[in-house]
Amino acid sequence: MYKKTIVKLLVILFTITSTFGYANDKSKEHKSEGDSKESRKQIVKEFIQHHLKDTYDFGIYSYKGDDGKQHHVGFPLPVILIDNGLKIFSSSKFRHGEEVAEIDGNYYKQFHGKIYKTDAKGIIHLDEEGHTTNEKPLDFSITKNVVMIMVTFLLMFFLFRGLAKSYATNNGIAKGAGRFFEPIIIYIRDEIARPNIGDEKYKKYMPYLLTIFFFIWFLNMFGLTPFGINVTGNIAVTTALAVLTFIITNFTGTKDYWKHIFDPLGDSMPWYGKLPIYIILVPIEILGVFIKPFALLIRLFANMTAGHVVLGSLLGLIYIFQHWLGGPLSFGLSFAISLIELLVALLQAYIFTMLSALYFGFASEEHEHAEAH
Repeated sequence: MYKKTIVKLLVILFTITSTFGYANDKSKEHKSEGDSKESRKQIVKEFIQHHLKDTYDFGIYSYKGDDGKQHHVGFPLPVILIDNGLKIFSSSKFRHGEEVAEIDGNYYKQFHGKIYKTDAKGIIHLDEEGHTTNEKPLDFSITKNVVMIMVTFLLMFFLFRGLAKSYATNNGIAKGAGRFFEPIIIYIRDEIARPNIGDEKYKKYMPYLLTIFFFIWFLNMFGLTPFGINVTGNIAVTTALAVLTFIITNFTGTKDYWKHIFDPLGDSMPWYGKLPIYIILVPIEILGVFIKPFALLIRLFANMTAGHVVLGSLLGLIYIFQHWLGGPLSFGLSFAISLIELLVALLQAYIFTMLSALYFGFASEEHEHAEAH
């Protein structure tokens, strides 16, 4: 028995030593090829930046072939431009930004994630500050983020349609996947909507609160897959969601809500006594109306982007150090952060929904000002 144990230890030691030697040989090989640690850092940085951007094709993965070229595995998406008419073509014409697309005698080129009109050579003109001066057509393309929004919409539609049917056919009792989602729906109703909006008015906001919660949560979860999906890390998406909350809040606001903004002190003192205070107080209240949705969009965008950057950086350490010890450590840290990101994905959906419900509660308040003050 002891002999077997000693043999196993020797085998493990030999394996580790071989791996260490192989790692050193590989590092020498890379150094001989001029592949310095700084250049590898730059490659990892560019990879993370590319991962965070929206793209015109849905890339699954890429690899470097024997021919020395980078090969991409995925599928193209439709490019829809308005430039003296409607132009619709496949993003495969760009060949991942490497070639110029010719459509009806017009030439288009991808540059820094956007499409510009150019010539047959694909020349991009820059001003002194480095800004592109080429004409930019109106872009309504179906990008990777748009595809994932559609996928999430279909998932939510069929999932909750099935849940509603199960209530109707099973005497108000959920079955299947609905048993998992029913407690979450009840929690949003009883712990988020009712306490913050009130028992009388919470029902009209429930469709939006449920939609926004599951929409953000599902997109966040898709963002943790290896497919490079970063929808909620796109500030345009988070801005659109925050604008919806802003519109609903202010269009459903009661007289008391608007009176608190433009007359926060009410009838507690005469107008000539309030005027000096209102010169400062009212602009702050108006500014607060716009700060609330801004806080929503920045919080969701920053947290989800930071998570992707941290995960990408930890995985990039494997490539940067190219050492036998770096792989397991980087993988272990990445795995631990991924577990935390699962919680963050749910937490950010919860926070966005909670704050939206809180804003709706402010907008729907009704009371006598004499009692309130």
